[in-house]
Amino acid sequence: MDTSIKTDSIKSEKNHRFLIMFGLILGMIFSELDETVVNTALPTIIKDLGGLSLYGWVGGIYMLAMSSFMPILGKLADLYGRKKVYLIAMGLFIGGSMVCGFANSMTWLLIGRCIQGIGAGGLMPLAMTISSDLFPIEQRAKLQGFMGPIMFIPMLAGPFMGGFFVDQLNWHWIFFINIPVGLLAAAFLAFGLKEKFHSKRVSIDWAGAFLLMSTIVSFLIAPVLIENEGYTWGSPLIIGLLSLGTVLLAIFIWVESKTKEPIIPLHLFKNRNIWVLSIIVFTVGIGLMGSFSSFPYYAQHVLGLSPTSAGYLTIPMMVGAVISSMICGYLLTKVRYRELMAIAFIMPIIGFYLFTQINLHTTVIQLIIYFVITGLGLGILFGGDNLIIQESVEDKHKGVALATVPLFQTIGATVGVSIFGSILSSTLTSKLQSISHALPKEILGNLHNFATSGIPDHLAPHLVNLLKTAFIQSFQHIYFYALICSIIAFVLTWFLKKEVLLSKNDDQNSITNTDKNEQAS
Repeated sequence: MDTSIKTDSIKSEKNHRFLIMFGLILGMIFSELDETVVNTALPTIIKDLGGLSLYGWVGGIYMLAMSSFMPILGKLADLYGRKKVYLIAMGLFIGGSMVCGFANSMTWLLIGRCIQGIGAGGLMPLAMTISSDLFPIEQRAKLQGFMGPIMFIPMLAGPFMGGFFVDQLNWHWIFFINIPVGLLAAAFLAFGLKEKFHSKRVSIDWAGAFLLMSTIVSFLIAPVLIENEGYTWGSPLIIGLLSLGTVLLAIFIWVESKTKEPIIPLHLFKNRNIWVLSIIVFTVGIGLMGSFSSFPYYAQHVLGLSPTSAGYLTIPMMVGAVISSMICGYLLTKVRYRELMAIAFIMPIIGFYLFTQINLHTTVIQLIIYFVITGLGLGILFGGDNLIIQESVEDKHKGVALATVPLFQTIGATVGVSIFGSILSSTLTSKLQSISHALPKEILGNLHNFATSGIPDHLAPHLVNLLKTAFIQSFQHIYFYALICSIIAFVLTWFLKKEVLLSKNDDQNSITNTDKNEQAS
């Protein structure tokens, strides 16, 4: 479909950068905060609306909608302009928040979460795209170091805000609060961002958009069903969905190779940085999110912590990531990013190796140190990957590129949570069965309950230690697989180009190759 439009280009010298960045940061914080707040308040919401069987779908449908529309909104931003599409995405997020706030049933809550997810699919990628148009690479690298601590806010404030609204007001306000904040963020961007218009005819790839959404949903709904409906990876329905997704992906690639203006230009993946970073973030998503998603379970049943304390025990990892993010923001324009990422990814290898060594005598302080070490290696992904992407593609493809690569991380995280959860469950069940001969007959019939709900308080100390050892060995098992993922990510970093990020000028590209032979290859 050909449409005559006026495309936008951002002239940073005519923009109010402070207003724009304040609006973008405000929007990012509240879109990220929404997830942590909702997770905190969800038990109360379920108690009020009913629908316990739909518990996991409140987050699942949000993730599916966000993932499906992320590259599409990124592409539309390249075609129609960043400002228009960002404001539409914010409008969808606000509209979804209104639907959720007024919801009187789980059906309406899920509809609202779906609309919210569509909007959220544009907020983060487009914020990165707009900031890349406003600042030269040196300033963006420093801005990345500043953004790390700011994006730490949702993790810290989410549980407190969720608890406050539920206890002092009611759960509806966790959604209503998004409305004035979203409007304020949109107003700052609308008044601060100026655009220059050029007439241009574009062709919208509706077939590609539909195929892309169908492919993503087919692939991602499988782990959601496994997590929430009790299916296994070998279930006929799951195999059918994965097969359907594979067929749709093949058709999507064929359609994109023929269309004039593809949703995801396939030539992006001829750029080594794009496909290497896509695989890296996918691998990190599987290993990191997959292995640590079950950590609160370990903290509660092995360490004996409360659910709140268990949730906050992973915060030291974010502290490490913020510290390294600030350091990397300074170094990215001074040293080759290939070596910088390779050095950074040594830290998760060390961290996950230490996690494979946990035992009955491992203390909370030791675990905090392990988390900090692991986080120190992940700070490079707090915007560093986005900077590399921005400077690896043409300006006209920035939006879709910045939306496509994070999509791989989302897919990896979703698949990782399901796979690692299945591995943990099967390993724990096996470990409990292997020690059944040492357990009294009266508790042998409850082994399945131990695997799902934890260790009862009334057992004798020696039995508790025996069961805790089974839990610990099961977690050692999944951290071993996470260690393998970390090693793979480390190896992949050496396939990035040997370049230093430098500013654009009239006579050279923004990425200057420090090894001419590498550029030739």
